[in-house]
Formats: sequence, structure tokens, C-alpha cells
Amino acid sequence: MKPNIAIIAGGNSSEIVVSLKSAEGLLTFIDNEKYNLYKVIITQKAWQVHISENTVIDIDKNDFSFEHDNQKVKFDFAYITIHGTPGEDGILQGYFDLIDIPYSTCGVLASALTFNKFSCNQYLKGFGVKISESILLRAGQTISSEEIASKIGFPCFIKPNVGGSSFGVTKVKSAEQVQSAIDKAFTEGSEVMIEAFMKGTEVTCGMYKTKTKSVVFPVTEVVPHNEFFDFDAKYKGQVDEITPARISDDLTKRIQHLTSAIYDILGCKGIVRIDYIVTEGEVINLMEVNTTPGMTATSFIPQQVRAAGLDIKDIMTEIIENELSKNF
Repeated sequence: MKPNIAIIAGGNSSEIVVSLKSAEGLLTFIDNEKYNLYKVIITQKAWQVHISENTVIDIDKNDFSFEHDNQKVKFDFAYITIHGTPGEDGILQGYFDLIDIPYSTCGVLASALTFNKFSCNQYLKGFGVKISESILLRAGQTISSEEIASKIGFPCFIKPNVGGSSFGVTKVKSAEQVQSAIDKAFTEGSEVMIEAFMKGTEVTCGMYKTKTKSVVFPVTEVVPHNEFFDFDAKYKGQVDEITPARISDDLTKRIQHLTSAIYDILGCKGIVRIDYIVTEGEVINLMEVNTTPGMTATSFIPQQVRAAGLDIKDIMTEIIENELSKNF
């Protein structure tokens, strides 16, 4: 009997549109001859499994099951592809831990920590990871443009501390832009991060580990056509994504080694992608850790898998079986 796999998309943030695209990608990446695949969409209003275009059934949150054709269907595994809350910040992970359903992503602590960019970067700084200077603002707190100029400098980035896909992000070049950028970032969440600009080459590297292997993918170089890697660059093709990156073998190995080290420091699980800026002197600076990276056909991870000469279907099977085996 084939295991039932829930591919979970949706969420409560602006990133829902990206999440739904990732779910469509995963429906093609996961082997439907080995598993029964179901698309589950979770929002603040409803938890529903989409059997077909015309058949949508509510999920029983008591045990994450549903009734179909007079039969109760229980899930054996959850592949979480919600970008943003509650799938990337540990909330959904805690729920699945409580009801004992294995899932694809990092656990509660690693998910919560990596979702909070400021806290994650400060934590990793203690392990010698290089990061950009930054300031955290919580709701109700204010800061003057003069203070930003002295502590961070211009240009800088003002962005939500949680969330992704570049929603609410502004590259601020002068004091006059500060307040509107802070207001914009606060529309996406209750914390805002003000981060120093780093001039250099943007790269990203994905990887996964199971009980028996550690696989670090080739590095991708990111060359946005715009001021920075914003939403249009990410999802409307306004970027050159070059895999493998046009960097030396030595720098590639250093980035891959750092990626694996950060994965272990945080206690990650499943596929993780880590973004960096390489500044003058080939200094590798952490930008952020993505524990539910995009999984559309054109996303970084599938690109890196192809460049490595691997089959993404096999990787999905390895990740699923690695977790299912823990329950037996």
C-alpha cells in the first residue's frame, strides 16, 4: 500500500502565491508511482485537501485526516512548502510533532530561528560566520535617519525581519527614504531589520542530509537586472541565475563547506538553501538561511540538482524515506 503524502502549501503571508507554485512543482518532482500525492492548502480560513478542481475537502485538524468516498484517509508524511508562517517558522512543525506525522523540513527550533533573520544571523555570528551589520526594530520602536547613517550607513536595506520573497524590502540610498521604507516593511510583520549594504557577488547553495549521506549542490551565482534580487527578479525573470557560479573551485568548496557547517550548527533537516554575498577578498558573508526553499521548475534547488547531474525524484524519495523509516 502506497504511503499518503500531503504536499502542504498556502500560509498566512504574502508569500502564498509562491507557495502554491512550489506545490505544483513538487507534484511533478515526487514519484507518484511510489506515493499517493495530495495537495493540501492551509490558510487562516481553512485547511483543505484539493482532490480535484471540483472536489475540495476539509481536513480534520485532530489527526490531519479527511473523509473521502466514505473512507478516512490519514497522511503518512507531510511535505511542507509554505513560505512564511505557519510553515516556515516552526508552528506547523510543532503541530506535526504533537500528532506524530513525519515532515520534510527542519524541526521547531531550527525553523523558528532561521525564520527570524536577525536572531539567526546573530546566533551564527557567534560561530564565526560573517554577517552584515544590522539593527532590529520592533513594533512601536523608532529610529532616526541620523542613527542609521552612523551605525549602518547608506545605502542600506530595510526589510521585514521575518518573511521572504523580497516582500516589503527597500534599498534605501538616503535619509529621506528611511521612514517610508520602515513603514513599508512593517506592513509585512511586527519586526523590521535595517541591514548594511554589502557590495559583492550574490550566490546561493542548497543541500540535504539523510542518515546515510550528505549532498551539497553546486553553487548558483545570482545577477539581478534590478537594484537587488527583488520580487520581479525572483519570479519575473529579471535576473541571470548561473549554475555553477563563475567563481574559483576553491571559493566554491569554501561556500559548500560553510553551507554544510551551518546546516549542522542549526540542526537542519531536509533541503535547505543558504544565501551569501561574497565581498572583496573572497570574504563569504551570510545573508539568510531558507528552510523551505522555492520548488518551482525554475527555482534554485531544481537548477542545482540538474547541474549536479542528479534526479530530483530520487532526492525527494530519499528525503521522504529517511523520515518514514524513523516511524518504524
